[in-house]
Amino acid sequence: MLDPDKIKQDELSVLATRADQFAVDFFLVGGSLVTEYIHKEVIATIRQHTDIPVILFPGNPLHIEPSADAILLLSLISGRNPEFLIGQHVIAAPLLKRSGLEILSTGYMLVDSGTQTTVSYISGTTPLPHDKPDVAACTALAGEMLGLQIMYLDAGSGARWPVPPAMIAAVQAAVDCPVLVGGGINSGEKAYNALKAGADVIVIGNGIEQNPELLPELAAVVREFNQSVVQA
Repeated sequence: MLDPDKIKQDELSVLATRADQFAVDFFLVGGSLVTEYIHKEVIATIRQHTDIPVILFPGNPLHIEPSADAILLLSLISGRNPEFLIGQHVIAAPLLKRSGLEILSTGYMLVDSGTQTTVSYISGTTPLPHDKPDVAACTALAGEMLGLQIMYLDAGSGARWPVPPAMIAAVQAAVDCPVLVGGGINSGEKAYNALKAGADVIVIGNGIEQNPELLPELAAVVREFNQSVVQA
């Protein structure tokens, strides 16, 4: 996850090259609150160094950039704020139609992480309780029944603790679509726990910003996990 407000162009060049080396599947570009609308420049820099796909993570319709490969069309199904369930989508729809971007309709679920995150504050919504995996599972199931293609469990940027494995497992058991998990994954152990619980994709942002050496550690964890699945 790359936040245009936080990443510097020289750091991005190095990161894009290292991402190629350690088999990163895709970049998410965006954030809940972005003050510098430089998505186009960020994507152009990535393109100079790697062919890894770029997917937009939009906070509002201003974050639509046609030079990306796809966009997570986020519906905040963990909350009850109509602006983030459908309101912003109505505004964005004609722009998205003309953009040519692949649209990935995503059930976005915030999970309590022990602190108020930017996205919970901006959206004015209450996260799913950390110890209520059944609530998360039912929310994800409802989202899938409404036609959402992906479920994204997010503890938020700067989370004190990640999405609990029990919640990941409950959501994975409830739906047939891919499950993304992010927020608070700042070690190989936490990444492995998320994968073991059933995450199809783990999303890392702050962890690598604060510790660039986390990337090779995570790559090793993913390899180890994939090997264990094959052997099983």
